[in-house]
Amino acid sequence: MQKKPLYRIFKRLFDIVFSSIALILLSPVLIGVSVAVIIEDRGSVLFKQKRAGLNDVPFLIYKFRSMKETKGTIQGEKESPYNWENGVPDDFFFKTTDGINPNVTKVGRFIRKTSLDELPQFLNVLIGNMSVIGPRPEIVEITRCYSSEQKKRLLVKPGITGWAQVNGRSDSNHGEKIKNDLYYVENRSMMLDMKILFMTIYQTVFGKGAI
Repeated sequence: MQKKPLYRIFKRLFDIVFSSIALILLSPVLIGVSVAVIIEDRGSVLFKQKRAGLNDVPFLIYKFRSMKETKGTIQGEKESPYNWENGVPDDFFFKTTDGINPNVTKVGRFIRKTSLDELPQFLNVLIGNMSVIGPRPEIVEITRCYSSEQKKRLLVKPGITGWAQVNGRSDSNHGEKIKNDLYYVENRSMMLDMKILFMTIYQTVFGKGAI
């Protein structure tokens, strides 16, 4: 499962350079989203949440806040694990039973749809607890439902975008996404990373998907 040291070194250098350039080039967007979030619902610009990182070590992920500051998270009904696709819940901690959360702001709906809410995660990449390319960082409570095979997903740093995101993010259940992530873990390379990066850019620009 361990990859060559050269790949790990190159990947880290790429993460630092790419994230630094992205934060500089996207600074007008970052400022614009920050102002919009504050204007609609005064409060903190960033939302921080504990996620499972490399080797299941928790870390704080950064996002632009897309929900009302004064409202808590609405939890849907927790189904029996025997009814979950591939034994993994689909983010039930953060959804109502009808899938609609009334606490999401107008700005929040837009930045979620366009994935602009994820941009602060370039800070996570610079810190070193995320990579540009990798499986999306999982909610800690959900990793507790992982099978021994699914836990292999946690053997690499989580990423801003990954193989699962460029292969039907909206059309896949959580278990299918994990299968795609496991494919990445087994086959990761700089060539695959670049393929995922270019596919992400293409799908984002042409509206065929989001991070």
